[in-house]
Amino acid sequence: MGGFPSKAGKNNKGCKHFMSGTEGKNAIFINRELSWLEFDRRVLELAKDKRVPLAEQLNFASIYASNLDEFFMIRVGSLYDQTLLKEEKRENKTNMTPTAQLHAIMPVVTELQEHCDKILAKLFTRLKEYGYEKVDFSKLSKEEERFWKKYFLSELYPVLSPQIIDRRHPFPFLRNLDIYVGAKVKEKESSAESFGILPISSQFERLICVKMGEVTHFALVEELVRHFAHLAFGRYTVTESCIFRITRNADINLQEAMQDQDLDYREVMSELLKKRRKLAAVRLQITPKASDGIVDFLCHKLVLDRRQCFYQSTPLAMNFARQLTGRLEKEGLSQLFYPPVRPMLPPADFSLTRAVAKRDVLIAYPFQSIRPFINMLNEAANDPTVISIKMTLYRMATDSKIVEALINAAENGKEVVTIVELRARFDEQNNIDWSRQLENAGCTVIYGFEDYKVHSKLTLITRKVNGQYQYISQIGTGNYNEKTAELYTDLCFVSADQALGEEVAEVFNDLAVEKKTTQTKRLLVAPLRFKSVLLEEIQHEIDACREGKPAAIELKCNSVSDRDIILKLSEASCVGVPVKMVIRGICCFKAGIPGLTENIEVRSIVGRYLEHSRIYIFGTGQERRVYIASGDFLTRNTERRVEIGVKIEDPVIKNTLITMMRYQLTDNQNARRMLPDGTYTKVKREEDEAAIDSQMEMYNYFANSWADYYASYHLERHPSGTVTVKPKKVSGSAPRAGLLRRLRDRLTRRRN
Repeated sequence: MGGFPSKAGKNNKGCKHFMSGTEGKNAIFINRELSWLEFDRRVLELAKDKRVPLAEQLNFASIYASNLDEFFMIRVGSLYDQTLLKEEKRENKTNMTPTAQLHAIMPVVTELQEHCDKILAKLFTRLKEYGYEKVDFSKLSKEEERFWKKYFLSELYPVLSPQIIDRRHPFPFLRNLDIYVGAKVKEKESSAESFGILPISSQFERLICVKMGEVTHFALVEELVRHFAHLAFGRYTVTESCIFRITRNADINLQEAMQDQDLDYREVMSELLKKRRKLAAVRLQITPKASDGIVDFLCHKLVLDRRQCFYQSTPLAMNFARQLTGRLEKEGLSQLFYPPVRPMLPPADFSLTRAVAKRDVLIAYPFQSIRPFINMLNEAANDPTVISIKMTLYRMATDSKIVEALINAAENGKEVVTIVELRARFDEQNNIDWSRQLENAGCTVIYGFEDYKVHSKLTLITRKVNGQYQYISQIGTGNYNEKTAELYTDLCFVSADQALGEEVAEVFNDLAVEKKTTQTKRLLVAPLRFKSVLLEEIQHEIDACREGKPAAIELKCNSVSDRDIILKLSEASCVGVPVKMVIRGICCFKAGIPGLTENIEVRSIVGRYLEHSRIYIFGTGQERRVYIASGDFLTRNTERRVEIGVKIEDPVIKNTLITMMRYQLTDNQNARRMLPDGTYTKVKREEDEAAIDSQMEMYNYFANSWADYYASYHLERHPSGTVTVKPKKVSGSAPRAGLLRRLRDRLTRRRN
């Protein structure tokens, strides 16, 4: 299978200036934080895309809001910390100070919020067509007023805890992302005003649904409490009220806390999590727009600038959307959702252990189920020839079957070694809890490097058969998490290759003693043998192009910010190497700039599944070098984390990965192309072009893949690693099978 036509582009005369001066270099860079917000914009656009079913649009609005919460907690919080330094450190690409970045961020967030308000208003209006209507408490009929007052007094009033802020009652601590009703209040015989707060207890069901005739009315508890706040404050009169929420900085400093070497690492993390809840506020959200008096009071008490205050007409948190769409689904409104798709399972008696003994195996989530991998761990736990299982753990499900398999293995007397990363953002407590259970079961738990997060997805199963050690290695792009394996596109590569197993074993030995891996053959191992290999591969294509040979680079990852990689890709573009990139989120450079990046095409695919796999392809034709990896091209991945990638040698799997890239690069349903100014535009489908949704195309592409591996039980593995397998077929019952078959034929002709 060949690649894109590998015509090297013509050399650009402007490249000489670019490589020698900083002015040209800086022209291609985009600030990381602004690029993050552009990704949020692409997610929000799916909430108004009429091709997306209505309930899914609501879910995308919820994802957008959740992303923005994380952005403020992590990125904005970090920037505010940096403004406290004596001398602000400038960002190494756009040369912006933290203060300049904050000034640039705030108006973009305001504009995005206004856009979100309009989108949600339309979505709520459309819900009426399906019998769901959001309660507007400013427009209640007398009968509705009586109903909701009764509900408030019986269900909410007994649990409310009103607080009056005055000289005897200090301003309370407000929890991160909790919702509050705030009000100006005064006693009936006094003109003096005080400020009252009603915390919205987590004991309340936030979404209240009431069936009235044929219509289901849904209300948010904070809006109901605000409407009847005057009943909660007793002798006080409410003169004005609003709903507000604060976002706190969630950046925590582990290095300072670890200065006492006698402290238990897990206990330090637990203490830091407590501190996180009390860190400084970085955002104030208010609905509806409040008077200057309320805003000034809250900003003063929370030590916030007015620029950090955002008004919105829509709910302050969108996490109720999942509950609402869940009701829609239960009521059988299937037309409001994507057609149901389930991860494909192999035959009941399929064994990944047996399959990988014959050939390397690639599992593509969420198109294929993670269950065979879990079954392989369970088989290993009960296999008398297995002596050890080693695994890196970054994010795990709360009811992890994978961890249960490891515990079972330890209880069966196997050596189980886990590298647990306690600093996985927002999963720290879950990882602390699992690490305790693993230790209690007899597993060896290692917490990785002090200065580097272990973000690798790596497993090694070791057998001893007839006195000889045998390895099964697994290298992945995604976490060992059954829940996200149904939502994220990720890759799981499994191999019984002994040389690879020995290399993986060496990496685990290095991790155990906090040693950075320096020597590898097939593996990419950050921080020392990841970026360096990628730069070498890009340089190889540059050299080939300069010699007049075919050259090409195709890269898929989540984010790109590493300055060295960006400049090397720009150099490749300047000499004429065609560079095609699929970057879901942050991209800190502009594509298509004449003389600088004109031979680079950047696409972002945001769709039904979260694109999370990383695929790196260098070269053309049969000489292509193909890698998958756990790490992106963010500087934190290339320089400050332990990441793992692997060079794929199996020709069948190489072709599979190349085909997956083809689908992504021809997507005309979910893809957006970056313009030279750094903004994105939808990829438009030509009139004579078939609709290509790359995610659904891949689902159908993998329809018979388990059967291929099942058949491999009866095949002999050639010393070169090659096997003869039947070509993949698209099931005739699969959606749009005929169209997909024609598309695959067309792609095959193009590759050949």
